[in-house]
Amino acid sequence: MNFSQTRIAVFGGRKISDNIYQKAYKLGGLFAKEGYLVYCGGGKGVMEAVSKGVSESGGTCVGILKGLMLDEMNDFIKVPVATNMGISRNALLAYNCDVAVAISGKYGTLSEISYALQLEKPIIGLHSWKMNEFRNVDDPNEVIKFIKENT
Repeated sequence: MNFSQTRIAVFGGRKISDNIYQKAYKLGGLFAKEGYLVYCGGGKGVMEAVSKGVSESGGTCVGILKGLMLDEMNDFIKVPVATNMGISRNALLAYNCDVAVAISGKYGTLSEISYALQLEKPIIGLHSWKMNEFRNVDDPNEVIKFIKENT
């Protein structure tokens, strides 16, 4: 593992549409191709799609899990971190990134966005919450462009 890699935290929901799953999967593949180290919550939905894209493209995805049991993580997490912190683990995702990416999501995603904003981390949304504090895009390639401009 290269510890000088750009660290990306992905925030997103468990219940998502097929369209969001495909875009998150594509973005995960792009992250791996760029050599980014990816962090996510390690579960289903956006987290699974991104980590699957990362894994299948040869990258590393770290799953910051809510509980103690590894059986809660998806099959594509390379490095699981069992926290037993519940949703408080959302702060760990924001602290451990250079850039944050919010994809779709509901209130858990909003809490992760809030942590990233409080920590003044660059953040971009892909079909996520509409807020003045960050830009929302429709194309995974725009996310990569934003990351390159902000690291």
